[in-house]
Amino acid sequence: MEVVWAVGQLGAAWLAVVLGLVMLPSALGVSLGISEAYMWVLVKTLEWATIRLQKSAKKPEPQLPRTPTANGIIERDETPMEKEISLLHRADFEFSHIFYFCRKGFEAIVEDEVTQRFSSEELLSWNLLTRTNVNFHYISLKLTVVWVIGVIVRYCFLLPLRFTLAAIGIMSMIVGTTAVGQLPNGRVKNYLSEVVHLTCSRILVRALSGTIHYHNKENRPRKGGICVANHTSPIDAIILTNDGCYAMVGQVHGGLMGIIQRATVKACPHVWFERSEIKDRHLVTKRLREHVADKSKLPILIFPEGTCINNTSVMMFKKGSFEIGGTIYPVAIKYDPQFGDAFWNSSKYNIVSYLLRIMTSWAIVCNVWYLPPMVRKEDEDAVQFANRVRSAIARQGGLTELPWDGGLKRAKVKDTFKEEQQKNYSKMLVRNGSVG
Repeated sequence: MEVVWAVGQLGAAWLAVVLGLVMLPSALGVSLGISEAYMWVLVKTLEWATIRLQKSAKKPEPQLPRTPTANGIIERDETPMEKEISLLHRADFEFSHIFYFCRKGFEAIVEDEVTQRFSSEELLSWNLLTRTNVNFHYISLKLTVVWVIGVIVRYCFLLPLRFTLAAIGIMSMIVGTTAVGQLPNGRVKNYLSEVVHLTCSRILVRALSGTIHYHNKENRPRKGGICVANHTSPIDAIILTNDGCYAMVGQVHGGLMGIIQRATVKACPHVWFERSEIKDRHLVTKRLREHVADKSKLPILIFPEGTCINNTSVMMFKKGSFEIGGTIYPVAIKYDPQFGDAFWNSSKYNIVSYLLRIMTSWAIVCNVWYLPPMVRKEDEDAVQFANRVRSAIARQGGLTELPWDGGLKRAKVKDTFKEEQQKNYSKMLVRNGSVG
């Protein structure tokens, strides 16, 4: 009995600390300075670790002089393919001409600019979490001791705290939105719904030790508009709802996610589709247009890439989001990988493993830029408009802009695309006189 009483007292004290130091400040939207102090200590520790690692590293063995290469694995020529082919021998076709295409194929295999966006980005220095760079082979005794202390802090203190906050945030979201959903439609219901969503999102951000810097808040999405952002992680939605409320768009799920979806839609006009409906493009467009036409409804939040990219690039935006009409509010999200890798490699980790990795990292630090609203021009089709919005997001976030479809993360390249590339290669050869 005494053991049970002691455990109960310990649990009550733990909840009191969480409610007093986290829940109440989250509801009021204020900070007690605890996270700022934690980040200061963390930054200083990582700076010390980087300096220590540099001093302790072995001196590189002398090597023969070589031509400087780019930062990539291989050195690429930036000359366009058409110009390179034009430099080939202009006489009749020779067997040696195929070596050009062989070289291009080897370059793509060794350092593919598409598939490497579906794996975690390389760090320049060790962040005391994992060795993400193959060049880190030696660690001093002091660094090892600090790493062990970090493991204890992250798994024995931060993980239980974050798990508690996440559970409170999710339960508060379900209970709060269910209660608000019973009220009649009106200003009071809308106001309370926004309060519940903002409060619970702030709790969940604190469950990730999130430090988010929002820029250009005057450009925040307004009601009746569409917010589009680059996609790195499932927590992107939490990062954005921490600063404002949105109507989510997505497929109906089962389990815990389904319970949350059914509860939140009672209080807020989220747009959830059944599995059979999500394939009906016209039905999806119709429901989204109806939502946008009502200027009293919250802005829709959409991630046009359709999959998570590793925080270094922005891939092709699906044109469907840009056919709806209305004002587009672009948002650029850029995470700082030094404190934790926010990228979700769904082909490697399931959602539970991913959340465990997130909750055992140091922190989630990111910058969010609200870009000026954009509208579709008269002489612009949906694809051109999507590309223009993507370019703006890439420039602001310092991300690489790639024209490839993020669906290549799971699907194979279509045969029609391969045939199109083969036709282009043959046209280049014929036009430049390498054939016939």
